[in-house]
Amino acid sequence: MLEEEMLEKKVWAVVGANDNPGKYGNMIYKKLKRHGYTVYPINPNYETIEGDKCYPDLSSLPEKPQVIDMVVSPKRGAAVLEEAAKLGIENIWLQPGTHNDNIMKLIGDRGLTAVQACVLVALR
Repeated sequence: MLEEEMLEKKVWAVVGANDNPGKYGNMIYKKLKRHGYTVYPINPNYETIEGDKCYPDLSSLPEKPQVIDMVVSPKRGAAVLEEAAKLGIENIWLQPGTHNDNIMKLIGDRGLTAVQACVLVALR
């Protein structure tokens, strides 16, 4: 199953990470870290998240993530997927509410692999 294969990969980027403990971008970021993943927060609106350096985009990361966890609206997600495809990042984890027909078509067109599930549930 794809979900388990992605969860075995240990370097993730959370697109839409933030420092609001009540928001999914923050909960997901912290949960992945607690589970021993190397996690990079991506959000151009923050310098740091949970005391860690935050990056404006995938291109500025110090290493290529194996999985991108999308916590942004489909409107913002399209550009992220284009960047991921250019960088050769194939594994996309789509949180509930982050995908629509356009996003799924883009994933297919770019040859990316996607899982539609909540990582918070998957890591219970």
